[in-house]
Amino acid sequence: MSSSLNAARRARDLERLDAAPAVDLVVVGGGITGVGVALDAATRGLSVVLLEQHDLAFGTSRWSSKLVHGGLRYLGTGDVAVAYESAIERHRLMTTIAPHLIRPLPQVFPLMPTMSPGHAALVRAGHWGGDVLRTVARTPSRLLPRPDRIDAHAVGEYAPAVRREGLRGGLRFWDGQLVDDARLVVAVARTAAHHGATILTRCRAVEASGAGVRVRDELSGTEFDLAARAVVNAAGVWAGGLSDDISLRPSRGTHLVVDQSVFGGLTASLTVPVPGSSTRFVFALPAPLGRVYIGLTDEEAPGPVPDVPVASEAEIDFLLDTINQALARPLNRSALLGTFAGLRPLLAADSGHTADVSRRHVVHRDADGLVTVVGGKLTTYRRMAQDAVDAAVAWSGLCARPCQTRRVPLVGAGDARDPRASPELLRRHGSEAGAVLDIAAGDPIVLHPVAPDLPVSMAELVFAVRHEGALDVDDLLDRRTRIGLVSGDRARARDAAAQAFDLA
Repeated sequence: MSSSLNAARRARDLERLDAAPAVDLVVVGGGITGVGVALDAATRGLSVVLLEQHDLAFGTSRWSSKLVHGGLRYLGTGDVAVAYESAIERHRLMTTIAPHLIRPLPQVFPLMPTMSPGHAALVRAGHWGGDVLRTVARTPSRLLPRPDRIDAHAVGEYAPAVRREGLRGGLRFWDGQLVDDARLVVAVARTAAHHGATILTRCRAVEASGAGVRVRDELSGTEFDLAARAVVNAAGVWAGGLSDDISLRPSRGTHLVVDQSVFGGLTASLTVPVPGSSTRFVFALPAPLGRVYIGLTDEEAPGPVPDVPVASEAEIDFLLDTINQALARPLNRSALLGTFAGLRPLLAADSGHTADVSRRHVVHRDADGLVTVVGGKLTTYRRMAQDAVDAAVAWSGLCARPCQTRRVPLVGAGDARDPRASPELLRRHGSEAGAVLDIAAGDPIVLHPVAPDLPVSMAELVFAVRHEGALDVDDLLDRRTRIGLVSGDRARARDAAAQAFDLA
């Protein structure tokens, strides 16, 4: 079956469900966990419908640090089980599932004059503990090299903006970095569609139980009932709206967006400790489109859950103050191109500071049979999905094959690499880069950037409309690309994004 998602396929799928409104399993939520559940269930031979009220990766899944963590942080908090699971899932993502979307990223921890030898030793011990996890996961050192110490010159090569006075070199550790988290979500959704899953965006689950859902098409306003043998609630921070048994305690994670020129060409994650903590750090991360992301905060976010969270003034100050410890020229707010923030769906049963709450996921079954999966993190989405489908199958009596997704590569993960494609295009599309370039057949201008200094072509936008489920301009600018993170870039690219729908 085709992996293409588009408006025409959506219309056909809705017509088919209108004629036969019953499936094996319904998934509510189009973030990384929901699309992972859809792929897991579809590859087991189940008929699956995924419902997302907005767009794929609309919520938390597009607001991460874009890192595929091997569990280093969780070693520091003593959560060895989560650290081990993270290392195993990182290995699968980088070697089989999505190697085209992930690259090895050096993390450089500068040994500044304010850094005590004891703290440096603790960090180095953590790095070696992380390397043990890499070894246990069987990730080869040629993919993720072993940690080591580097001299001050090497630190400056990776991070030219770092302060040199008194710098005693640095500690280097390797982890995985996604080209973009939203692109991973779209790739998983399209792979699920290839295996037979029905992926419906702009379709809200108004009500849900273990026997089915009431669906509203947000584009037409029509509603219909969809029966199912099992329903999985993977709505993230909105999961409590469908299940009275689930009480969440969201925490907000904020990032700043600055231009690469501010960091002089950053090529590693510049890692700076949070004052007063031995396990928390702020990162400056090289990002696509000539940007750097600075993050991450972990703050309580009580009250109603917004569609798009907003960074607080205190978080912005905190991130600037922390990263400035390591910079020769401190940053101020005038350097900011934008900010973004996401909410983590942490369980309210946990107490203490949200930064210390376990990232283990939980699968819960309501009295009416609704299965809810919450917690966890992006790196372990596949395992979360496996556990949720295992539970749904066991509790509903569905007949399904065992989990297959350990060995299922995503669309774009093939070995083919079109020689015409730029490294940036290959990183975003992998073996599908040639299909993007073919859109420009007879009209090379379609390969030109949509705006000066924005290395995204009209062909990529058209491809997103034809194959990646983009239904409006915001889908293109905010999720299929990340142009929209910077308001000025959004304004310059908006006309091109609107034109893409005419060309598609």
